[in-house]
Amino acid sequence: MFVSSIAMPPPDAKIIARKAVIVDRLQAVLTRGAVIHAESETRAYECDGLSAYRCPPLCVVLPTSTTEVAAILRVCYEMGVPVVPRGAGTSLAGGAMPTADAVILGVARMNNVLETSYEDRIIRVQTGRTNLSITGAVEADGFFYAPDPSSQLACAIAGNIAMNSGGAHCLKYGVTTNNLLGVTIVLMDGSVIEIGGGHLDAGGLDLLGVICGSEGQLGVVTEATLRILHKPEGARPVLMGFDSSEVAGACVSDIIKAGVLPVAIEFMDRPCIEVCEAFAKAGYPMCEALLIVEVEGSNLEIDEQLDLIKAIARTHNPVELREAKSADEAARIWLGRKSAFGAMGQINDYMCLDGTIPVSELPYVLRRIGELSKQYGLDVGNVFHAGDGNMHPLILYNANIPGQLETCEALGAEILKLCVEVGGCLTGEHGVGVEKRDLMLVQYTPSDLEAQMAVKDVFDPAWLLNPAKVFPLKSSEKRRTA
Repeated sequence: MFVSSIAMPPPDAKIIARKAVIVDRLQAVLTRGAVIHAESETRAYECDGLSAYRCPPLCVVLPTSTTEVAAILRVCYEMGVPVVPRGAGTSLAGGAMPTADAVILGVARMNNVLETSYEDRIIRVQTGRTNLSITGAVEADGFFYAPDPSSQLACAIAGNIAMNSGGAHCLKYGVTTNNLLGVTIVLMDGSVIEIGGGHLDAGGLDLLGVICGSEGQLGVVTEATLRILHKPEGARPVLMGFDSSEVAGACVSDIIKAGVLPVAIEFMDRPCIEVCEAFAKAGYPMCEALLIVEVEGSNLEIDEQLDLIKAIARTHNPVELREAKSADEAARIWLGRKSAFGAMGQINDYMCLDGTIPVSELPYVLRRIGELSKQYGLDVGNVFHAGDGNMHPLILYNANIPGQLETCEALGAEILKLCVEVGGCLTGEHGVGVEKRDLMLVQYTPSDLEAQMAVKDVFDPAWLLNPAKVFPLKSSEKRRTA
């Protein structure tokens, strides 16, 4: 399934032998200190959030503008050097993992706000800017940026666009593609292209839809025009505890079927509840599963929506049903959920998946994940965006025990296959990266993949951008060496 199952492609020895020449040429087009090439320093970039796998890059470049990105790509294109675009390195699918002969192109220094228009409800930024700082730039004026991945404090807009990231509030506001209006993208040969802009639905082909979610395979997005929204009048969550994950899943399905549109429906099972409560002291009940359901609007609208949601919950015999009565109580309810990934990391190594399923299949899929967990002998904690069926099973393993990583991978493959079998897909927001590349044939036919690879042929004919990602390795390497 994952990297350990099929080795990464062997490094291009000729490129590595020319490292000094490559570094000199990159230093000639960049400011001092923008090229990192000492092995002791490049190790900071040898992995991303999928830290089980590591490979130091040839070197790292840190540009500050679209012009510098174009200059970097022109040099690498002329010399046949692979380039791995990198935002903040929070990818959980190995999307920014380098190869030994690749240059990491990090956008972290490209973090300026370029334009804000409250009249048009847009903000244009360099894509190294963090997700949460977009809202930080406009919240004093009563606006916010809706997509809110759990890593929003650290993750960059560049990575959000690459993976089409979502978050807890995507049920109501959508994921990145629903809030992205335009991009400046630099192709591998250094060409700079503007797509979309500060308006809805640009004419012609939907190239923006091709770029968003393309995982750095087509170009490097350096600037983005994003939709900002007026802050809602108010918001209030309700916490529900249940005796089983299946019952909680059935409750989610019933809420959606009732036609209510909460801003978020989040799910946590007992392993996650226990860990998050110990970590965040959020006051969670010790039950088998809990839901956090939040609605927005005026107080009257909130009361009306929550009354209906609580009535639905009562038909499933909740062990606890608690509505936040203050901003502090609301913050505490969300604190545990937002702390989940960090809290789980304190107790064990884990691999986080993100298969997506139809909401109606939640009870069945949760039951099967429990059965698979027992079959493979590894615990699984579930915490995810239940409203749109975006699963996040956390498979716990011990990296110091030989064979456990491979067992974890095998279990992960079975869970992702399960998601596809019930009508879902391999990834909801983390991307394919290296993690799921060799499972792509589970979801797509060879003809489907050929059509997708033909798109990359147009944007990156030499297949130098983000090598060994997204497509089955044999297919992509054949393309890259053709």
